[in-house]
Amino acid sequence: MSAPQDQALPQVPLQALNEDAVPRFGQGMKFRHDKVRDAWVILGPERLFQPDPVAAEILKLVDGQKTIGAIIDELVSRFAAPREVIAADVVTMFADMSAKGAIRL
Repeated sequence: MSAPQDQALPQVPLQALNEDAVPRFGQGMKFRHDKVRDAWVILGPERLFQPDPVAAEILKLVDGQKTIGAIIDELVSRFAAPREVIAADVVTMFADMSAKGAIRL
């Protein structure tokens, strides 16, 4: 369901995201493991997002204190991928989730 045009959510351009930003879940959003779906979900008022496994690993690190850069660094230490690749995935996911209102930056 999309927001009415007069209440459209603000878009966060990718270039506006920097590694010093601290992501938080949007108002009323809860991130948890859904036993029925056996998947991680973001629950919100009248909304449900089911992130893919990569996005779920990123979202598990959102605590309202870690910066995007710290989240990227932690993922780099866990997974065998270049920092640039992980950073691109993280920034893209946060921009998408921010546009949907699930994440505040």
